[in-house]
Amino acid sequence: MIEVTVNDRLGKKIKVKCLEDDTVGDFKKVLSLQLGALPTKIVLQKGGSVLKDHITLGDYEIHNDTNLELYYM
Repeated sequence: MIEVTVNDRLGKKIKVKCLEDDTVGDFKKVLSLQLGALPTKIVLQKGGSVLKDHITLGDYEIHNDTNLELYYM
C-alpha cells in the first residue's frame, strides 16, 4: 500500500492510498470520490507529462510519497 499526494495548485492537497499495481484510471476513480468530481474530468500529471488511464502507477514510477499535479477538464 502506498500513499500518493495530489496537489490541485489551488491550495488543496489530498493524500490517496492505493497500490502500485492500480491503473491511473482506478486511481482517478478513488480520487474522484474524495473530490466529488467525475473521474473523466480529472487530468493527472507527473513532471509535466499527462498520465494515461490504462498504465499502472508502478510503470510511471509512482511510489510512496510521490506528488502528482491535478487539473480539471
